[in-house]
Amino acid sequence: MGIVQRQSIKNTIITFIGFGVGAINALFLYTLFLEKEHYGIVNTILSGANIMMPLMAFGAQNTLIRFFSHYKTQKERDEFLTFMLVLPLALIIPLGLTFYALYEPISHSWIKENPTLKPFFWLIPVIGLFMAYFEVFYAWAKVHMQSVIGNFISEVLVRVIVMILLFGVHYGFINKDTFVYCVALAYLAQLIGMKLYALSVKMPVLRFVVPENIKDIVKYSLFIIVSGGVAVMLIDFDKVMIPRYLPVSQNALYSVAIFISTVIAVPSRAMTQITAPITARLMVEKKYDELNELYKKSAINLQVIGGFIMLLIFVNIKEMYHLIPKDYSGGIAVVFMIGISKFYDVMLGNNNSIIVNTHYYRTVLLFGVFTVVLMIVLNVIFIPLYGIEGSAFATLLTVAIYNTIKLFFVVKKMDLYPFTNKTLSSLAIIAGCFLLFYFWDFHFTTLLNIVLKSALVSSFYVILIYKTQLSEEINKVLDRYIRIIKL
Repeated sequence: MGIVQRQSIKNTIITFIGFGVGAINALFLYTLFLEKEHYGIVNTILSGANIMMPLMAFGAQNTLIRFFSHYKTQKERDEFLTFMLVLPLALIIPLGLTFYALYEPISHSWIKENPTLKPFFWLIPVIGLFMAYFEVFYAWAKVHMQSVIGNFISEVLVRVIVMILLFGVHYGFINKDTFVYCVALAYLAQLIGMKLYALSVKMPVLRFVVPENIKDIVKYSLFIIVSGGVAVMLIDFDKVMIPRYLPVSQNALYSVAIFISTVIAVPSRAMTQITAPITARLMVEKKYDELNELYKKSAINLQVIGGFIMLLIFVNIKEMYHLIPKDYSGGIAVVFMIGISKFYDVMLGNNNSIIVNTHYYRTVLLFGVFTVVLMIVLNVIFIPLYGIEGSAFATLLTVAIYNTIKLFFVVKKMDLYPFTNKTLSSLAIIAGCFLLFYFWDFHFTTLLNIVLKSALVSSFYVILIYKTQLSEEINKVLDRYIRIIKL
């Protein structure tokens, strides 16, 4: 796992930097410089754009990774890339025309409880378009085993631009309505930056030729639209449903809680950038023993790292909410439910990459459709009853069912197993540390309480992980730092 380990470490560092900037934005600048209404509007628009992105991309980002290894000559690869750049237009054009033709009835029916959303509703497909082509150019860099710079553009650049815009609001350079429009420009800048980098990695020669395996490409792309839509809806659909039943300001409270818990998935997002093309290659070459090893290693590594992050969040969550304005409190239950759902995602390692690169992917399509229907029904039931906590519970239940189905599918159909005895040991360590430290509170300042408890938890957790040798890769990294400290 040499290249996986190197680029995963770099991607993890970059992603954490991005989340650090995002944390400053989400937990402090948004809450201090914008009122809850505009904060809720921004999150609703971005969540809607994320949901539209798989449609806009026509699955090209995953299709490019899946089929790139099938083409052996540079001429064939140039033809394939050109086709992938054009393919999304097959849905973007009719979808865009339909959206704007039906803009009034769509916007009225969806946001009748929050009319302040209407002037910005048209930004959803525009930002979705920017996101879609960003993913296409990012996939082009990934298949050439270059994921680090793209990850920086994705995780850091757009958040830094948003941070600058928030300070612009604070100092009166732009008003709050203009800020919402400028967020769309931040995603345009993200697209432009990714395109320029992808072309610098490998400048393609545009060859407008329809690939011979066009039927397989389109079928797979249609599958990705649905499966990618399911994955995105599991993340963002709740934030789009909330304004349908509750004031849009509730989305601000929900988004703060979601952001805190989403940090758990950072290592998974970083590792996936490089494991996805490797998984695709191993599937093409039918090297299932290597794939099974990669599956197990990615699962335990992500479980150890993701569990550590979840542990730090859970034991410090009460203190963390003291750092933000009091009117944003009330989301602790949301953090726990969404955090557990994110951890379940992390535990499955590169499960998604395996599924999308197998010929069984058509069957998984049915699971996705079932999941979308389930999530809609659960949100419709629980949001009116329990508010944002109801939405979080609906998400947790849906993710648990969906991930369990995918797990058993890979085990049964491909005889690949992500879990070992180390999985139980890791869960026991996480649970033990939580019970030991959650109810143990200091009585100093908030920041000092967080620092002290985090230091204690980290020391205890790392020592247990190291001594039990749950992860060979993590132990090697720790050994390297131990040698540096000794020197």
